[in-house]
Amino acid sequence: MEAGESRVAVWRSEAGVAPPARVQLADDTQSADVAYRLACEGTALLWRGDFQNARQLLQAMARRVDRKPPKPGPAPFEVFHLQRRAQAQRARTLGMLLIPFAADHLIPLRRAPDVRQACTEVYGDCAVPYVASLRELLGLIGAHEWRKNGVEVPALGERIYPHYGVFSPVRSEYVALVAEAPLPKSQASNSLAFDIGTGTGVLAAVLARRGVARVVATDQDMRALCCARDNIARLGLNAQVDVVQANLFPPGRAPLIVCNPPWIPARPSSPLEHAVYDPDSSMLRGFLDGLVAHLTPAGEGWLILSDLAEHLELRSRSELLSLIEQAGLLVLGRTDVRPTHPRSADVTDPLHAARTAEVTSLWRLGAKG
Repeated sequence: MEAGESRVAVWRSEAGVAPPARVQLADDTQSADVAYRLACEGTALLWRGDFQNARQLLQAMARRVDRKPPKPGPAPFEVFHLQRRAQAQRARTLGMLLIPFAADHLIPLRRAPDVRQACTEVYGDCAVPYVASLRELLGLIGAHEWRKNGVEVPALGERIYPHYGVFSPVRSEYVALVAEAPLPKSQASNSLAFDIGTGTGVLAAVLARRGVARVVATDQDMRALCCARDNIARLGLNAQVDVVQANLFPPGRAPLIVCNPPWIPARPSSPLEHAVYDPDSSMLRGFLDGLVAHLTPAGEGWLILSDLAEHLELRSRSELLSLIEQAGLLVLGRTDVRPTHPRSADVTDPLHAARTAEVTSLWRLGAKG
């Protein structure tokens, strides 16, 4: 109810969060303590005050959420699950501060930024007013800046421009592995390669720059396909790289097939997390199980995978080796590198012990016999 009238608005959530059951109005007089309590109880706050004050309120609510970090469990996998639950609760609580939007993505609040381009990139054109969480909006704005400015990729000597919901190649160690690994000795190894689950298209671009005549890059996510095509065009590689929609493999066989699947067997909770979390290792299993049928004789499959799941006791090394063997594959070699991303050095991270032990590997796989 507002001004004695019942109001209805379209709800938007890229993470698939259900609309809140209860909503009340809030403005610049809203205290952080009350806002936090209401959010914890499941009441959303639709903001009617100054936009910048809403951002400050969200930060104040976040400080209250973060006062009680999850208690560490006795086992790594328990620490992981406790952290995931805490992250989910944090997202639910902070997602209760809502912002109104006009039909053209304009925010009808004082000191509101112009977010039309950022929202159009994610939501598309919009003809009706709607409501979304401020937390999600800030994520859209951040993604827009990544897309506008790009990420420097040393292995390419150029930038890759990630789109919203597509994992950015900020972990440069896995790109470097693909850039430096010796290509298969087969005479046809430079003729064709498949990049499975291409995302931004960065590995396909690296293979093309290494001289592979034709690279077929696959993905089934429409945002990833659009992102990869954009990056391939920016790099001037359209003549070498085809980006196609497929669930894992394209038709045919190749002497080199590369895949960097999500490395943690757990359920994702947002579009971006699909690049990190792989329930029941389904993409990893699918890649391994289909590899023999898509490799040419003497061809190689390159599996680029972090062992963080092993240190979290979510998947063992013996389980990984068993999946490789059951798929009719042999390990031809392996190259390891330690990650250098900032989280690996964050001692406040509940998963710090596992992250300091983490190794990313390029597994060279071939068909048995």
